[in-house]
Amino acid sequence: MAALRRLTRSRRSTDERTALAGEAAADAAQEQLGPDDTEPGRPKAPEGDHTPVPGDVRAAAFFDCDNTILRGAAIFYLGVGLYRRRFFTRRDLVRFAWQQAAFRLRGSENPEHIADARDSALGLVAGKRTADLERICEEIFEPVLAEKVWPGTRALVQMHLDAGQRVWLVTAAPQEVARLIARRLGMTGALGTVAETRDGEYTGKLVGGMLHGPAKAAAVQALARREHLDLARCAAFSDSANDIPMLSLVGHPYVINPDAALRRHARAMGWRVRDFRTGRKAVRVGIPAAAALGVAAGAAATAVAMRRRRRA
Repeated sequence: MAALRRLTRSRRSTDERTALAGEAAADAAQEQLGPDDTEPGRPKAPEGDHTPVPGDVRAAAFFDCDNTILRGAAIFYLGVGLYRRRFFTRRDLVRFAWQQAAFRLRGSENPEHIADARDSALGLVAGKRTADLERICEEIFEPVLAEKVWPGTRALVQMHLDAGQRVWLVTAAPQEVARLIARRLGMTGALGTVAETRDGEYTGKLVGGMLHGPAKAAAVQALARREHLDLARCAAFSDSANDIPMLSLVGHPYVINPDAALRRHARAMGWRVRDFRTGRKAVRVGIPAAAALGVAAGAAATAVAMRRRRRA
């Protein structure tokens, strides 16, 4: 892919890594499209008034994943699935859940912790095949997507699809996970964190960095440029204050099941808020994509299991 060819061994600034991560995600997203998907299809809007404008070929919708579309985090469900397949121990699972709980309670991320987790995951996944992660995802996410999708958000996705618009998942989760979730929900495609690969194997490096915060905004901008979208006519949906850069890009930002910081920001900006939770707000349980990242939390966990089995 073009972004991968631009990757060098030299150190890059944060802005450069952010831009490269966005371009890489856009590259990967476009590669998923079939030859007939690059041009907008005929609108198929139902009767009645809807938020999206039927037939507007320059409009699209961008959806965050964790706690916006899925209850909890995609990486957590992947971890549970791997645990049930005896890829790692109960102690590992509890540690992952605790890390996520601490992250949610703090409401912010420690860059050093993210970097440590990222580097560990990338080191373990180097040399593992991308096909392994894809196979595991297929097995694990079939029941998850049937049970853990917010019906309200799913209806919003369908509303934009019915209006003939393209709909994209935008997540820090590995591209392999993001692509599967988007496909299962009938979305146009997915923007996710891209890991460098060579001959079908992970090299242990990311293309740019993880698709998180400003990098999500960079990916949306890159895709909009390539797909000839007018961001002022687009919509974006998220639960997290980390996605304010992405939400601020579009003309129609929506706040879904928001955290406290995003709710305050939305109130100040006059953004629309939709909360599909009922009763007391449950603690969000899941591993932040940052914690597994790199590439592929699933592939990293698989690599851990393989290493342990070799030692046994």
